Amino acid sequence: MSATSEVNEKMSGASLEEQKMSLNDDDAGDVVNPWNVSSQSQTGIDYNKLIKRFGSSKIDTELLDRIEKVTGRPVHHFLRRGIFFSHRDLHSILTMYEEKKPFFLYTGRGPSSEALHLGHLVPFIMTKWLQDTFDVPLVIQLTDDEKFLWKDLTLEEANRLAHENAKDIIACGFDPAKTFIFSDLDFIGQCPQFYHNMCRVQRSVTYNQIKGIFGFGDSDHIGKIAFPAVQAAPSFSSSFPFIFGGRKDVPCLIPCAIDQDPYFRMTRDVAPRLGFPKPALLHSCFFPALQGAATKMSASDPNTSIFVTDTPKQIKTKVNRHAFSGGRDTVEEHRRLGGDCAVDISYQYLTFFLEDDARLEQICADYTSGELLTGFLKKELIDVLQKMLAEQQERRKAVTDDTLKLFMTPRPLTTRFC
Repeated sequence: MSATSEVNEKMSGASLEEQKMSLNDDDAGDVVNPWNVSSQSQTGIDYNKLIKRFGSSKIDTELLDRIEKVTGRPVHHFLRRGIFFSHRDLHSILTMYEEKKPFFLYTGRGPSSEALHLGHLVPFIMTKWLQDTFDVPLVIQLTDDEKFLWKDLTLEEANRLAHENAKDIIACGFDPAKTFIFSDLDFIGQCPQFYHNMCRVQRSVTYNQIKGIFGFGDSDHIGKIAFPAVQAAPSFSSSFPFIFGGRKDVPCLIPCAIDQDPYFRMTRDVAPRLGFPKPALLHSCFFPALQGAATKMSASDPNTSIFVTDTPKQIKTKVNRHAFSGGRDTVEEHRRLGGDCAVDISYQYLTFFLEDDARLEQICADYTSGELLTGFLKKELIDVLQKMLAEQQERRKAVTDDTLKLFMTPRPLTTRFC
């Protein structure tokens, strides 16, 4: 057993109270939990330390090679570049695919803004690649109930935002024959099996455990304390009888940012006791704010974020005014010392959205040598984002109310396993 596997075994065998330490600040001052992400370092979160704290496994070359061998196609650049850097039980999912056994994908969105920003797109881009590659069903949870419980939103407004966000998600190109999108506020009352699984999870986790995992205090209302069971329930195939025909043995793979991992550590702890397979996970790093990698992009501050609805002019203005630069104070100094790609936000964004590996490598070399100035690097990013978001906006225009209704109607899905 590898050292990483030993850590995983210890974590999976640890009590939920023992696992709560993963939410605390580490010695570098990093804070990572479902509601707050920050770092004292300009280069952002130390992800190697985070893997150790959370007890997950690093996505290494061996795993990437196996993905390519199993699927017969190159891995997504998010995987090649370490944007998705950590996993739980991905090897088991690959084995199931090799053995032609079914599994499904599950991801989600907490709708708190009118439109998605670039950081929100990351898990959906990865999920679409996984769906296209493995040809499996996908469920997407819109946690409008969560946003009502945590934000200053009415139920009606949270539900409206869920439907607006769903249109942005559909515009990522998901196949309606393979994809079910649901709002918690709309769906849970329609599906007794989903609610049954929520209740099973709720009875399996104590109040002390939930406080330890999520840091809830005595003054937090009971809605927050009960909510983690809602996010756990889509991990179980029996929550969707119209897709899986009542089967409870179909596992899922969850692509998500690593700040969501506490929900699924809890889920993985209770799943065997309920007779369900543990969900597998793919963890992404955080998409940094324009102001630097110390925090992730926020939907509540438009100056930290680029939204999928931004115009070409808005994109250009935000990048030029707010994108933190790794350049030097003067042109002469920059030519002599070169720029710092590790802190430069324009370069960091290009690692997400510029698919050409050779071009990205050349930009890095030219910027690091001082040949490429910050203004030219920002222009490169602006061109990439303007093109990408123009295409997203065109697809969004094609999403009608009937399209939305199709994706959000409970129904059988058609894939190689279903």
